[in-house]
Amino acid sequence: MFEAVRNNKRVAQVILVLISVTFGFFGIESYLSDRGAAGEVATVGGSPISTYEFEQALREQQDRIRASSETPVDSATFEDPLFRRAVLDNLVNQRLLSLFASEHRMSVSDAQLRETIANIPAFQDDGQFSNARYQAVLRSQGMNELGFQERLRGELAYQQVLSAMGEASLVPRSAVMRVLSAQLEERTVHMVRFEPAAYLSSVEVSADALKAHYEANKASYAVPARVKVAYVVLSADSLKDQVTVSDDELRAEYEQTKATLGSPEERKARHILVQVAADASEADVAAAKQKAEGLLAQIKADPSRFAELAKSASDDPGSAANGGDLGFFARGAMLKPFEDAAFALQVGEVSGLVRSDFGFHIIRVDEIRKATIPTFEEARPRIEAAVRERAASRRFAESAEQFANLVYEQPDSLEPAANQFGLKVRTTDDWVEQGATTLAGFESPALVEAVFSPAAITDKHNTDAIDVGNNTIVAARVTAHEPARQRDFDEVKSEVESQLRQKLAAEAAAQAGAAQLAALEKGDKPALKWGEPIKLQRGLPMLPPNAMAAVFAVSSEKVPGYTGVAVPGAGYALFRVDAVKKTELSETDPRIATVSGQYAQLMGAQDLRAFLTTLREQYPVKINAAALATDSNG
Repeated sequence: MFEAVRNNKRVAQVILVLISVTFGFFGIESYLSDRGAAGEVATVGGSPISTYEFEQALREQQDRIRASSETPVDSATFEDPLFRRAVLDNLVNQRLLSLFASEHRMSVSDAQLRETIANIPAFQDDGQFSNARYQAVLRSQGMNELGFQERLRGELAYQQVLSAMGEASLVPRSAVMRVLSAQLEERTVHMVRFEPAAYLSSVEVSADALKAHYEANKASYAVPARVKVAYVVLSADSLKDQVTVSDDELRAEYEQTKATLGSPEERKARHILVQVAADASEADVAAAKQKAEGLLAQIKADPSRFAELAKSASDDPGSAANGGDLGFFARGAMLKPFEDAAFALQVGEVSGLVRSDFGFHIIRVDEIRKATIPTFEEARPRIEAAVRERAASRRFAESAEQFANLVYEQPDSLEPAANQFGLKVRTTDDWVEQGATTLAGFESPALVEAVFSPAAITDKHNTDAIDVGNNTIVAARVTAHEPARQRDFDEVKSEVESQLRQKLAAEAAAQAGAAQLAALEKGDKPALKWGEPIKLQRGLPMLPPNAMAAVFAVSSEKVPGYTGVAVPGAGYALFRVDAVKKTELSETDPRIATVSGQYAQLMGAQDLRAFLTTLREQYPVKINAAALATDSNG
């Protein structure tokens, strides 16, 4: 029990960190745009959602999508009205939950708030909360401490609503068993593929068909506009070398942080727990204490029996099997009464009875690792790097607006901005095509869009300073430009013919496969070369979704059964279902509990949608379509 709670405490800290990332830091664009010119895109129960909030949420969601995608994301995705409305709906839902939480006095204590902030990685140095870093990050993002804390407090409050919704979902066991049984059903199938390659030689294409295919797909044979650019990058990293750090600053930093630079003192201990609830009756507490005193007397009589007694008598299943061994732990990992007692013992000493919220403990310390604090010279490289990084972040925050003004006010050259900040004007060697999402190694559709603007191409002006993330802004100017052009038919004739042949061959393969399926369903037995048997389980997809759905849609009453699916551009797949194996579940099957939890999450999501619908009636939502449309165009 005690070991499990110790681990769960760490899990809880991780969860707090995860939910805290729902807040978004204001990006460097806050230095480049006017916060005051906002307007409203929506109101929720009379509470406005400003244009600035919406734009910030759009940027944050775009960043999350790009970070999670293994391939570049088409910038057009982010301009899609459905994407923009989804982001706004998410903001509306957050505001609905916040209003509900506030009205029902779902508060977040100062202690909860402090713990959440302390566990946010952005505010830590070497895994430990750093107040200096906390203040520096907030300053660099243009936020004040009070505003940030109130925003986070509000988000933690509505997380309580979400948690309550998730925990309230109850799923009938019979329904879970039906779902699990269906997921575990196995089918043995054989497959025949009808490949387009087998039909290529029989495909005939006429000159008219080639021309028609070219005209129908003309846009795909166009060459997009492309540019080469010069650019200059201002980042916190680029300013590090310009930061001077004195020995006095480093020594002051060392004195402030030396306790966190090394390893804290750790204790390796065993314990025996006699469990009793914190709110137990006096009789139960007395009984538990009497049992614990009996165990303690046995240990005092023969200390070598500690591990033996822990295995047989401890109520902590997480450590009892190991003779009560809890391993090494530092301060802050255990409940305070336990921690105070353990850190007061010497090696080999056994405590008296220690009362915690879980009951009575008997503790023995087996080993002590002393705290290690590096000397100033040993810690100097790490301290200097941290101090330089903070100083560079501050300088970057101070310099961003000046940099943006310089590239805007002197639009014919990047040199003034480069000279002002000791930067180098670089150039791209390769062409950058319109519609790309990356320029000079920076994943930024906004930057690519800027270099293709009329101001950059026609007027030959610098782009604005564009925030590309990670405390980095980039300004660019076009050095070479080739407009988009349409390749004519003669130029791409061979390419058109190859694509049309492949398309027609795929269609022919699909038609042949469908004809064979129709023959099998009539009872004919065409000569087909079936592949090796494949065992499929409904809950473990091994084929594309449409193929899995088709295979498991075949009636299990009569086998063999047949089905087939067209594979876009790749012909046809024909399946023969030879065997169906259904799983009979017992009431005690451990998998039922797992599926029940997943099912409950799905039910919880449905309940949440219904709850949000109700909240929209309670707190009327008004969308300013005009402001939203203006924003999407601008």
